[in-house]
Amino acid sequence: MSRKILSLDIGSGTQDVLYYREGVEIENCFKFVLPSPARVVGEKIREQTRRGVNIYLTGKNMGGGFARAVFPHMEAGFKVFADPQAALALGDDLSQLEKKGIILKDSLPSDTIPVHLCDFDAGWWQCFLSAAGLEYPDLVVASVQDHGYHPGKSNRIGRFNLWEKLLLVHKGNPASLLFDIVPSEFTRLRELQQSIGGGPVSDTGAAAVLGALFVDEIMDHSHREGICLINVGNSHIVSFLIYKGLVFGVYEHHTGNMTSEKLWNESLSFRKGDICFQDVFDDWGHGCMTLDLPDAAGGFIPTYVMGPKRNLLNDYPVEFPSPGGDMMLAGCFGLIKGLQLKGRL
Repeated sequence: MSRKILSLDIGSGTQDVLYYREGVEIENCFKFVLPSPARVVGEKIREQTRRGVNIYLTGKNMGGGFARAVFPHMEAGFKVFADPQAALALGDDLSQLEKKGIILKDSLPSDTIPVHLCDFDAGWWQCFLSAAGLEYPDLVVASVQDHGYHPGKSNRIGRFNLWEKLLLVHKGNPASLLFDIVPSEFTRLRELQQSIGGGPVSDTGAAAVLGALFVDEIMDHSHREGICLINVGNSHIVSFLIYKGLVFGVYEHHTGNMTSEKLWNESLSFRKGDICFQDVFDDWGHGCMTLDLPDAAGGFIPTYVMGPKRNLLNDYPVEFPSPGGDMMLAGCFGLIKGLQLKGRL
């Protein structure tokens, strides 16, 4: 029987799901786009705000998008207690969280409603897949965005270490973007890997770029000339320069800081190697780094754009690929591509 892989790309608004069956046409693999765990948790907290009760955050570190419900809950006059492990979802510095009004407790206080936190709940997925008539998978792979825990330094700098290691340690090999062993600073990814049963995990930005390489024509194109991949996410923009299947440069900024013209102009500078880390960091982005760009790459002119905010570049000479026929699942296909690059499929 063919192996079954559950591939999850967990964002702030949606979690995109591919139920991949080895040896089966990709068109006959099952797909879902579901509310993200953070969105579900946020709605649970808003319900308790409407009911007028205190809450206790329990469970695990996860995406912190539900904070948009936590702090209004306190502003409405209700208490927020949290298990120290669960509180990490709101920030790695627990003393700062306490200053903001989060009350750390090791057990459920009386007259308080528990709200469970996790990016992946195996029991929930068993029920969901069973209701859909599907067997639990042989392997779960997943991606989330993780800035990492970097005491004493900006998490924008800390996060960029991920890309520096890709370029300098792993020589631009995109297979290294899928972690079997998660670097210690990426606390959310480590928690996620434990929850899914130990399978490989990745950052969402990396998964999206790997998703572009899932398209055979794009990977083949990179072997003829250098290409530029841009993923315009809801919060972050990640761009890679690819030549012969290897990464020669990475650029990361915040989508909210961008106009169409600015993004395009910076992409032109990026592919020439004319923009540096400090330029991007001083503009409240994460950074930029390029290796020596080979002349044979031809300037990395062909540009492929993905992501929910890809329309920012509608008026420019770019292509909009749909990996596996579905742009929303680019990260899911990217995780499958990572497994293929590692020789697991």
